[in-house]
Amino acid sequence: MFKLVSKSISTLLLLVTATILFSGCVNDSEPDEETYTNLIWQDEFNYQGSVDTDLWSFDIGTGEEIFGQPGWGNNELQYYTDRSENIIVEDGMLKITAREESFQGSNYTSAKILTRGSFERTYGRYEARIQLPFGQGIWPAFWLLGDDSGGTVIWPQIGEIDIMEYRGQQPTIIHGSVHGPGYSAGQAVTDTYRLSDGRFDSDFYIFAIEWGPDFIRYYVDDVLYNEITPADVNGEWVFNDNTFYIILNMAVGGTFVGSPNSSTPFPQTMMVDYVRVYAE
Repeated sequence: MFKLVSKSISTLLLLVTATILFSGCVNDSEPDEETYTNLIWQDEFNYQGSVDTDLWSFDIGTGEEIFGQPGWGNNELQYYTDRSENIIVEDGMLKITAREESFQGSNYTSAKILTRGSFERTYGRYEARIQLPFGQGIWPAFWLLGDDSGGTVIWPQIGEIDIMEYRGQQPTIIHGSVHGPGYSAGQAVTDTYRLSDGRFDSDFYIFAIEWGPDFIRYYVDDVLYNEITPADVNGEWVFNDNTFYIILNMAVGGTFVGSPNSSTPFPQTMMVDYVRVYAE
C-alpha cells in the first residue's frame, strides 16, 4: 500500500513539474501574440473578368511620369497595363501575367494593382495566398506603401513594408523587408525564408505580416520567420505615422532581380487566391 501511494505521489509530482517546465518554455520562446480575428477587408476573387474597381485601381505605364525616366525607380523593363492579357480574374483567382512583347516602346508587359484611396489603414494582419511564377528577371511582390497622395511626404519617408518579394530565379526563397529614411533600397531591413521542401512556383503559400505600433512580424504559412522592431532600423520608425495601402504587382527586370535572359520562359503568371486584412 505504501509503495503504491508513494508511486502515485511521485508520478503526480513528475506531471506537475513537467507541466510547469513546459509552460515556462512556451512563454519564454513565443513572442507576445496579438489575436487578429476581425476580418475588415478582403478580395476572394470569386468573380470573373476585370478586377473589382471598387477595391483596386491600376498603375499604368513605365513610371516615367513619376520618376522622370522609365523603370518605376528600379530600372524595371515592363509597361504596366490593365488589359486582360496581363490581368484577369478567372477560376476563382487573380492572374497577373508578364509577357514578352513590344508594347508602347517596352519589350515586356505586366500589371500592378493597388488600394490607394479605397482602402488604407495602419496595423493589422495582412495576408495573401499566392502561387508565384518562375524565371530569371521575374519580380512579383505583395507589399504596402504609405499614403503618398498629398505629395509633400515622399518615399522613403512614407514607409514601405514588403510582405513578400521574390526573385524568379530563386524559386525556394522569399524576402520580407521594410524601407524608411536611412534604411531604404539596398540598406532595407530584411530577412529571407527558404523552403526546405517544394518551390514557390509549384504550389500556393500564404504570405502574411502582423503589424503593431512596435513590431512587424513576417510569416509563411503561419511560420514566423522575421520580426522587425524600432530597434532594428537605422533611422526613424515611420510605420505609426501614416496609413498604408496594398499593392500586388509583377515587375520584369530591375535592380533586385536583373534582366530576363534566354532561359526565362514567357508568359509567366502570378496567381492570387485571396487577399485579406484582419484587425484585433
